[in-house]
Amino acid sequence: MTRIGVLALQGAFQEHIETLKKIGVEAVEVRLPEDLDGLDGLVIPGGESTTIGKLMVEYNFLDSIKKRAQNGFAILGTCAGMILLANGIPGFDQPTIGILDIDVKRNAFGRQVDSFEVDIPIPELGEKYFRAVFIRAPVIGRTGPDVKVLAHLSDGTPVAARQGKILVCAFHPELTDDLRFHDYFLNIACSRS
Repeated sequence: MTRIGVLALQGAFQEHIETLKKIGVEAVEVRLPEDLDGLDGLVIPGGESTTIGKLMVEYNFLDSIKKRAQNGFAILGTCAGMILLANGIPGFDQPTIGILDIDVKRNAFGRQVDSFEVDIPIPELGEKYFRAVFIRAPVIGRTGPDVKVLAHLSDGTPVAARQGKILVCAFHPELTDDLRFHDYFLNIACSRS
C-alpha cells in the first residue's frame, strides 16, 4: 500500500489525512524527520507558513526534505505548503525549503474575511472544473523554466503548479469532497519518472 506522510506540525494536516484515506492511501502524521522514512510522498498542508517554517527549523526538517526532493521524493504543498516549497518570497524573510523554482506572494487576496471559493479549470484533472477554496491564499508570481502552471484564476493569476514530482496549489483541496487533486498527487508519487 502507498504510504503518504502529512507534515503534522501545525495547520490542516488532519483534513489531508482523511482525504488520503478516502483514496486508499495509508496516511501517516509526520512530526519528526525520521517519520519520513519509508514514505512514498509528503503533504505539507496549509496553516501559518511562518510558524510551520520555524518548527521545521527547530525539528531539522528543512535539509531532510530538501535532500529527499532532490532524489525524486514527491511533495504536495497546499497554501502555506506552497510558500514553504518556493525559493522566493519577495518582501518576507522566513525559513523555506526552497526547492520549487517559483516566487510567491503571501496573503495575496487579503485577510481571512476575504477568503473565497471559485470553480477553476485544471486540465490535468479532466474537463470538470475544480472547486477551489482560498483562505488567506498566496499566489504564484515568477515561475522558472521547468515549472508548469496547472491552473489559473479567470484573471490569469496562477494558483497551481508542478515541477517534477513537486505539486503545489494556493487553495485547499482537502476542504472539498473532490478527491481528484489528491489522486493526481498520488499518481505523481507512484510514478517512476
